[in-house]
Amino acid sequence: MDYQDILYEVKDGAAYITINRPEKYNAFRGQTCEELIQAFNRAGWDKSVGVIVLAGAGDKAFCTGGDQSAHEGQYDGRGTIGLPMEDLHSIIRDVPKPVIARVQGFAIGGGNVLATICDFTIAGDKAVFGQVGPKVGSVDPGFGTAYLARIVGEKKAREIWYLCRRYSAQEALDMGLVNTVVPNDDLDAEVERWVAEIMEKSPTALAIAKRSFNMDTEHQRGIAGMGMYALSLYYDTEESREGGKAFREKRKPDFRKYQR
Repeated sequence: MDYQDILYEVKDGAAYITINRPEKYNAFRGQTCEELIQAFNRAGWDKSVGVIVLAGAGDKAFCTGGDQSAHEGQYDGRGTIGLPMEDLHSIIRDVPKPVIARVQGFAIGGGNVLATICDFTIAGDKAVFGQVGPKVGSVDPGFGTAYLARIVGEKKAREIWYLCRRYSAQEALDMGLVNTVVPNDDLDAEVERWVAEIMEKSPTALAIAKRSFNMDTEHQRGIAGMGMYALSLYYDTEESREGGKAFREKRKPDFRKYQR
């Protein structure tokens, strides 16, 4: 299959799926999400693949979430909010193989959610993590909130979402959001080391282990489904539109005038 927004490569038993929109800091649009879903399905059921690596092209960003230039009231694809986020999050969890997020640069917004959902997150020392949803009239009302709280704890997860601060790779490591941090120049070598270790393990045992871990938080899929419907209604409000408009105009949003 020819991809427009991503790159796909299989090497030494690992499928490398790379968001290839560096000029947009690897922000995703509907097309990007559709291609990611297809690529994860492709890798997930390829018997020659034992592990999947999700990455972003260039050195500035892993992924910075939804492309705001494609979001003026709605995005450009299918799904409850015009982006098939429920399907994308689900496939990362559902493929019977470990998924590694290779993070360099920014992992912000929806990109931070993707890094959170992956089985492992390996970060370069220049990586930056954080949320922006409430700053731009959005939120992830599913795995990006509920599952994040399971990883970093309720207090820290609420801080991340309510305050929209930026966190260094070391801070992300300290809170349990990433598995390891290495110098940026060593990032690919470190990912390859993890891939090699995983490839030595029983694929069936790994698949069972992943399913078992997922069962403990599977109820969050239902939360996400309901939450995305609420989000679609929110996106139709002037309050939400103010966030996206302010972002594109590079000014602070004035949300308080919409408070009921």
